[in-house]
Amino acid sequence: MQIFRFGEESGKRIRHFDSNFVMSRIVMTEKPAHIGSMHLASNGVIGFHKAASPQLLLIVSGQGWVRCGSSGAVPVAVGDAVFWEAGEWHETTTDSGLSAIVIESEALNPKRFMPSRE
Repeated sequence: MQIFRFGEESGKRIRHFDSNFVMSRIVMTEKPAHIGSMHLASNGVIGFHKAASPQLLLIVSGQGWVRCGSSGAVPVAVGDAVFWEAGEWHETTTDSGLSAIVIESEALNPKRFMPSRE
């Protein structure tokens, strides 16, 4: 498991075409990708299971914990991007609720665009 950041602090200011915003790049794939959203209510859980393919979980609201294999739970919050390799056992839980975007693809390489969380 690796945790990256995609929040405003890791982005780049864009001023083209009279724009003024921050863009944080996440991934670019050359193979098919499945993108979905997940919404966990209070005390929600994405149960302990093996990743069928490389998987990137982008926390967009709320907070919770993730774990991988037999490691302990690690806190995650808005702007965190959790990456699991294919075959890694993992789980996501929350006390107060969270929403996330999930990207699944054989071609994921999040370290290409996002900094690791310190």
